[in-house]
Amino acid sequence: MAGKNEWDSTLTFMLAMIGSAVGLGNIWRFPYIAYSHGGSNFILPYLVAIITVGIPFIYVEYGVGYKYKASLSKILKQFNEKFEFIGWFILAIPYLILTYYACIIGWNIIYLILSFSKGWGTDTETFFSQTLLHSTSNPMGICYIVLPIFISVIVVWLLIWSISRLDINEGLGKVCKILIPLLFIIMIGIVLYSYTLPGASIGIYDLFAPPNNLNSFIHTYFNIDLWLDAFGQIVFSLSLGLCIMLTYASYLSKNENLIKNGLIVALANCSFELFTATGIFSILGFMSLKEHVPVNNLIQDGAGLAFIALPKVFNVMGIAGYVIGPLFFICLFFAAFTSALALVEPLSSALIDKFNISRKKATTLICGIGFLISIIFTSSYGVDLLTYFDQFLNQFGLLLTIILECVIFAWIYKIEDIIEILNKNSNIKLGRKWKFIIKYFIPIIVGVLWINGNFDTFITNNHMQTIIQLIIFATIIIIPLILTKMSPRSKKY
Repeated sequence: MAGKNEWDSTLTFMLAMIGSAVGLGNIWRFPYIAYSHGGSNFILPYLVAIITVGIPFIYVEYGVGYKYKASLSKILKQFNEKFEFIGWFILAIPYLILTYYACIIGWNIIYLILSFSKGWGTDTETFFSQTLLHSTSNPMGICYIVLPIFISVIVVWLLIWSISRLDINEGLGKVCKILIPLLFIIMIGIVLYSYTLPGASIGIYDLFAPPNNLNSFIHTYFNIDLWLDAFGQIVFSLSLGLCIMLTYASYLSKNENLIKNGLIVALANCSFELFTATGIFSILGFMSLKEHVPVNNLIQDGAGLAFIALPKVFNVMGIAGYVIGPLFFICLFFAAFTSALALVEPLSSALIDKFNISRKKATTLICGIGFLISIIFTSSYGVDLLTYFDQFLNQFGLLLTIILECVIFAWIYKIEDIIEILNKNSNIKLGRKWKFIIKYFIPIIVGVLWINGNFDTFITNNHMQTIIQLIIFATIIIIPLILTKMSPRSKKY
């Protein structure tokens, strides 16, 4: 029988990994990014990004977590005491992402309830931004808490806490065993139904339309933004740099085939992404035909797709909308909730390692403070705050953590030891090519993404956005510094 910090089976680990990877980005970010680059043009760079960045980096965290069976902060301290701060800095990124991710899940719960009656009305954009969120760009809006959002966020944090406080197999493991298969089954049903809708072929053609001519094809693949967006999508889609994979791998028992497991997770995640995109565009194609509106006028990025564009489509579906709508928001909840549970684990593991506290105390502390931070996103100014947090933590924080991990584990640490661990139980062997990718290719590619993203952010920032992001920056420096300076209560730390 598995111990308290050990998966009871490889299947549980795999489903938890897939649950952490499959999230909101798969359902509402990928279709927009792919479409904005011509759909079919995006596939090749996307596949290249999976092979050269996604899968290779998975093995970094798998190998380190599996070898040391500890949290990131503890592992880095074992390398060099000065590195412990870097560990806590990296762990702060997924935690702060969780604080606003919980709010988005709260929106989804409200929409799930509304979907049974199409309670968002005919003007879905006004309903989302004004009726529900009371959104304002006035910073004083932070003083006005939107009660329905506040209540939904309480529910979300209670759900996260009630699962995360349990032993990993009784809580996280059991939830993933139920929700991930259900997510795939329901989404397959939605997509297959969407193929039968009039106009479905219009949407799918718009998504995967081939280039008009050879010159267009060549010009497309010399577009640096296409490649940067493909690599960026893989980073966000596979949850790279969030230490989830490292933490989950630390819970594995001996004799695991890490290379095969990593391939399955990457394949499942990316297949789900592509498959879901065809369904969403089939639905948008139906709307395009029925309302005589071009697909490019319907497709939106992020929350706009889920909470504005698709509810508008459900409105014109008639009776079918009362079925497809709830099923869609159930899928969105399953995907987001399993990802939220995963975001708790890295920090929880680190707190347990250093302060020798129980899992219940660690998750109670994490969820309690997380909820208090989430309150700011339930205000009228919450949407702007959420945007600023998301932009900074992803463009600055997340990409930087990937670079830091590659540098530490490939340059400072002896990477050959990781290769030995990864190759031990696998017929597929990693060697020089993988080592080259981790030492040079990923840091360069992600470094370009980091510079490009932060430059764009810098030139487009308004005054308030700059202030808020400076506060976030100070937080992810000061809090990790405090945690580093605190004396450990565990003799093994």
